[in-house]
Amino acid sequence: MTTWSIRMPLLQIQQLQYALPDGSQPFPALNHAFPFRRTGLVGRNGCGKSLLGQLLAGQLAPHAGHVLREGGIHRLPQELDPDTHPTAAHLAGMAETLAALQRVRGGSLDERDYQLLQDRWDCESSFQQLLSDAGLNGMSPDTPSAALSGGERQRIALRAALRSGADWLILDEPSNHLDLPRRASLRDSLRHWTAGLVLISHDASLLEWMDDIAELSRHGLRGYGCGYAGYLIEQDRMRSLSQSQLQAQRQAERQLKRRQQQERERQQKRANRGERQAEQGNQSKLITDAQKDRSQQSQGKLLLRQQHARERQRAILLEAQARTDDASPPSFSAPDCELPAAKLALELEGVRLPRGARAPIDLRLAGPERLAIVGANGSGKSTLLRVIAGQLQPSSGLLRRHVAAGWLDQHAGSAQPGLSPCQWLQSLSPGMSETDARIRLAQLGLSAEQASRPSAALSGGEAMRVALAATLCATPAPQLLLLDEPDNHLDRDSRDALLAMLAPYRGALLAVSHNLDFLAKLRPDRWLWLKTDSPHAWFDGVPQEMLATLGW
Repeated sequence: MTTWSIRMPLLQIQQLQYALPDGSQPFPALNHAFPFRRTGLVGRNGCGKSLLGQLLAGQLAPHAGHVLREGGIHRLPQELDPDTHPTAAHLAGMAETLAALQRVRGGSLDERDYQLLQDRWDCESSFQQLLSDAGLNGMSPDTPSAALSGGERQRIALRAALRSGADWLILDEPSNHLDLPRRASLRDSLRHWTAGLVLISHDASLLEWMDDIAELSRHGLRGYGCGYAGYLIEQDRMRSLSQSQLQAQRQAERQLKRRQQQERERQQKRANRGERQAEQGNQSKLITDAQKDRSQQSQGKLLLRQQHARERQRAILLEAQARTDDASPPSFSAPDCELPAAKLALELEGVRLPRGARAPIDLRLAGPERLAIVGANGSGKSTLLRVIAGQLQPSSGLLRRHVAAGWLDQHAGSAQPGLSPCQWLQSLSPGMSETDARIRLAQLGLSAEQASRPSAALSGGEAMRVALAATLCATPAPQLLLLDEPDNHLDRDSRDALLAMLAPYRGALLAVSHNLDFLAKLRPDRWLWLKTDSPHAWFDGVPQEMLATLGW
């Protein structure tokens, strides 16, 4: 009787290590076997998740250890830079194939072109079908990706990944920039995914469909063997346990200090008693000197033993402190400003955007009003903020900004790659000392070393946190905040910290996001729904009509 066995595609790491250019290592040697199913890879901003994704895909070579792979791997990066993905064809991963087809049509006999086109002679129709699946019908392959919104770029590349036929998908923050219907479509695709998947994400709505959760931290890579709900329960338990252990170790250190002080006092009393007896007795100097030497040796041994005990206790305390620090969220500092209720902050009269929604926009913000802006990819949300910030000119209409504004671009995390985080903060707040900048960065969870290295070395989440801090502490303090998808890349604790900081902010605020839960927690006074093919709509509460229209 013949026994058949099916060999599953393999993705496993053994003693995997990687050093950054400055020699630092974001994580210790890693060992993990990814099951051939859906795994959510989670962890704090800056722990090395994206770096690990590149190592798994073979796009970076480890400095030690091995990655064992069997089967094809397709990785979707966290950011789709127009410099590396200049056209729609590059976003779809079909630029070389489409170019080869054009050369063959022009008479090329180059064997390499025919090799590229093997079984791909229908690449033009495949490209158009991919665009149709992404909801972007009729786009030319040479459409510059810089002319597309972040969500449109993401939709093309994501559809290419899902159609790649790879045994393993590595998706790095795939829901960033996606509008509501595309997020729903992505959730549905992942819910029915049956091959290998490593999802690097902070998006709970995606993570809840994962079969396993693996957490990366400075302590290593830990698999939880359960879904996201179970992981959160275990996280809360571990956080509470860490706090309890830290308190217990602090109490143990205080008790140790008291015991050691009492031991030293008893030892000193015995030594003093021996000296008095020697002075009153008739022992020879030789005997009294010997007794004094023994007393001093005993005191020396006691002090050495106590020092070792303190060092052991300090190591235990520091370990407990490190576990607690891992669970401690970052903190943002709110701008020190208050906009009077009668003070006009912003006026738009008949403003037409150069891209996106066609209808003219009339808008007035006075005092600490809050406006949430929603809409589909390409509807002009980011364009509107860029127009208000003075980065773009409106096609027509009048715009008056009456107060200092702070603008956070949705790609702000990559805005200052050559500056260190310290320099970044100081560039927007010239009066800030380096010490003050380092204190603010430490509150964000950045080490002294990270504060000094180029921002290009930061993770997407760390860079977004620095961009937020730089915007919020700018001089003069912004009385109007323009936030374009500020929750992108942020882990759960950083997002909660941002919401906590913005809660007492007393300036005017405009926020764009595809995360309705995040927007609702900002407590906006009004909602603006931008549409590309009809006049925009205003809402005083959560836009139920929009939710129904978008199938949410």
